[in-house]
Amino acid sequence: MAKKTELVAVEAKDLQIIEYRGQRVATTEQLAVGYGATEQMITNNFNRNKTRFVDGKHYFKLRGEEVEILRNSFSGVQISSKARSLTLWTERGAANHAKILETDQAWEYYNDLTEFYFTRRDAIAAPVDAMQLLNDPSTLRSLLMNYSGDNERLKGENQQLVSTVESLEKHFTKGMTIPAFCKCLNGVNINKMMWWAFERNWIFNEQRDPEKSARWRVASYARDTYLTEDEMEIKPHGKEAFTKKTPVLLEKGCHRLYALYMKGELPMKATWNGEYSHDKAAYTPEEKQ
Repeated sequence: MAKKTELVAVEAKDLQIIEYRGQRVATTEQLAVGYGATEQMITNNFNRNKTRFVDGKHYFKLRGEEVEILRNSFSGVQISSKARSLTLWTERGAANHAKILETDQAWEYYNDLTEFYFTRRDAIAAPVDAMQLLNDPSTLRSLLMNYSGDNERLKGENQQLVSTVESLEKHFTKGMTIPAFCKCLNGVNINKMMWWAFERNWIFNEQRDPEKSARWRVASYARDTYLTEDEMEIKPHGKEAFTKKTPVLLEKGCHRLYALYMKGELPMKATWNGEYSHDKAAYTPEEKQ
């Protein structure tokens, strides 16, 4: 009997890019191999946790002709000729599977997917045949005009990005909490940010009593990557002293929050004016109580 070839995980930055309905997605096979699981494990985890997955938000289900179109459009993606349906996972769907598997490999690969795959980048232009251009001046003029326009656009975007990153680094203060940082981002509902971070597995609630206020701690996924913890000793009068731990942002966490803000992933106020901007004056740490 022929031995089945073992699939090797492809680095996130080298994955065949698949876009569906305006966003990048990954196949079950890509997730399984990268996460150190099997396709059946991914499918089983989905079936057992269907309440945690929303169609159109965490995944897309393709059937019939849609599968055939995808198979013909992306030759680098292996799709069985027998497949009559196909599930494509969004960034949030991939995050849910990493949470369910809860392994170091799954979280590390999801981190790479987030940084190098799901974050959209401009496509690299295909090589152009120089002789063909010389024989077709109109095509050459068109390409030059497009290049000039794209060059100016990219130059402007790069200048804005450099300015933003410099601003973030200049005004980022060690010990800043997630709500404090988000005060600088126009329109963000800071009252929902900790629960948003909880849903993305950046933090968890150590308080088991639902009647009491949440006691947030940094989750393993985000620890030392996006967040760390500040510790403060509290000495209540007449009671035993205890240590209060507060999740605070690292610089990479600050940059990641801003990137998600620009992608429209953060909870926004109902009164938000639709503009993505930041206020330098708001980059100050919260006063410790």
